Amino acid sequence: MSMFCYQCQEAAKGTGCTIKGVCGKTDEVANIQDLLMYVMKGISLYSVKAREAGVENEKVNNFIMNGLFMTITNANFDKVKFVEAIREGLKLREEIKKQAEEAGVSFGDLHHSATWFADSENDFDAKARVVGILATENEDVRSLRELLIYGVKGLAAYTEHAYNLGFEKDELYAFMQEALVATTDDTLSADDLVGLVMKCGANGVTAMATLDEANTSAYGNPEVTEVNIGVSNKPGILISGHDLKDMEELLKQTEGTGVDVYTHSEMLPANYYPAFKKYEHFVGNYGNAWWKQNEEFETFNGPILFTTNCIVPPKANSTYQDKVFTTGSSGFPGFKHIVADENGKKDFSEIIELAKTCAAPTEIEKGKIVGGFAHNQVMQVADKVVDAVKSGAIRKFFVMAGCDGRMKGRDYYTEFAAKLPQDTVILTAGCAKYRYNKLELGDIGGIPRVLDAGQCNDSYSLAVIALKLKEVFELNDINDLPIAYNIAWYEQKAVIVLLALLHLGVKNIHLGPTLPAFLSPNVANVLVETFGIGGIGTVDEDMKMFLN
Repeated sequence: MSMFCYQCQEAAKGTGCTIKGVCGKTDEVANIQDLLMYVMKGISLYSVKAREAGVENEKVNNFIMNGLFMTITNANFDKVKFVEAIREGLKLREEIKKQAEEAGVSFGDLHHSATWFADSENDFDAKARVVGILATENEDVRSLRELLIYGVKGLAAYTEHAYNLGFEKDELYAFMQEALVATTDDTLSADDLVGLVMKCGANGVTAMATLDEANTSAYGNPEVTEVNIGVSNKPGILISGHDLKDMEELLKQTEGTGVDVYTHSEMLPANYYPAFKKYEHFVGNYGNAWWKQNEEFETFNGPILFTTNCIVPPKANSTYQDKVFTTGSSGFPGFKHIVADENGKKDFSEIIELAKTCAAPTEIEKGKIVGGFAHNQVMQVADKVVDAVKSGAIRKFFVMAGCDGRMKGRDYYTEFAAKLPQDTVILTAGCAKYRYNKLELGDIGGIPRVLDAGQCNDSYSLAVIALKLKEVFELNDINDLPIAYNIAWYEQKAVIVLLALLHLGVKNIHLGPTLPAFLSPNVANVLVETFGIGGIGTVDEDMKMFLN
């Protein structure tokens, strides 16, 4: 096989992509990503020892965080960027090694990732083919290592968003590196690895809480908001991804230019923040979840800015690919990449000038959708919610957070939402909501039946809401709440959300549309027996099970 990758829900045949990623990445890019992971493990071997001796290297912390984010599904398809990162990483590895040695650290036998070196791209390509996932022969060890790595990739994404707003915690950097080192240690037992996976979940809660604090400190608490899904008659810029700092900079730089700004996919929740509502040229949201971008970018007419994943490679006959820009961890060959200056500022003037030459977006829908039900907003109406539960007006909450995707089987979630009884409420976060957030599902005594907390990282809000309800109802176990978990997943940020929920004690979570390919039968059995993890069946069968 020319590559092997099974980190996302679209893994070919439910086992793994071996020729080209279903996501669109080539075998060369898949392999070079594996090599970057390998180099980061080598850096971490020295950095963990250096940290124990009191030496912490900020450049190492940032490199590992960003390198993990770059390898998330649909984030970066540009081989050149990965080659550059590997060269930088090899230099950084020697720097932290020297710092550790100067602090008195001595090293015994180290994993080969700490000593391998090459300089030519041909040597990189050759090494990349032998250091990937399948280099770990034992299926169960491989499964646990990859589960840990995918959790850490999601952790890095949320940590980087918080970092961009000036919030960081050293413990998160330390754990990322500890986890990478653990995947090189053949002496660790399955129980040791399970323990690290659960520790990853604990760090996930910390990362999401830190990001929540960062976002709300900078932009205020999300408010219940009616978001326009129509268009204006002015040219626009479409911003996608997840990074709110980039959103802020774009809104500032487009003010007074005659160019409007629209959110796309996971950027939709930016509409809920008070700080962004002051911009009159912030029109609303355009389109749906990430996987429909090939058609929706054509009708948008103006330039698109990707702040993070989720990029879908444009089709050969697309007309918009010369209008797509990337920044941060994202990248694609041929897309112009915008980097921050030495002060962390990004210049979006090229995008703005291009937008001025474009036609206004073609309207593809009209109306409004409602969101903004993060934990602070829900807590303000907590008494109303509690009364509705006590009176029987609300029988059950369904957490339907997570990701959307191309698989036809995801129609399940639209049908499931539509068939839920009128005395149930959906709690959601992430782009999974696009399967049902435009359905007319009504309300219960003024409480909308779909409560959207925001982006995938805002799943923290759903956990806070559950813990608050547990306190209000004076329950000993979070699983005694009238809450069911029917979650759609796609990539590694969904993995860290899952691990965070498991850390908080949530059980009987159902994942779909398929269970992760990276779970070996034995590891899957552990999750089933310990946490009650399950898959999905038919809508009618699952409805009976959940409502029983």
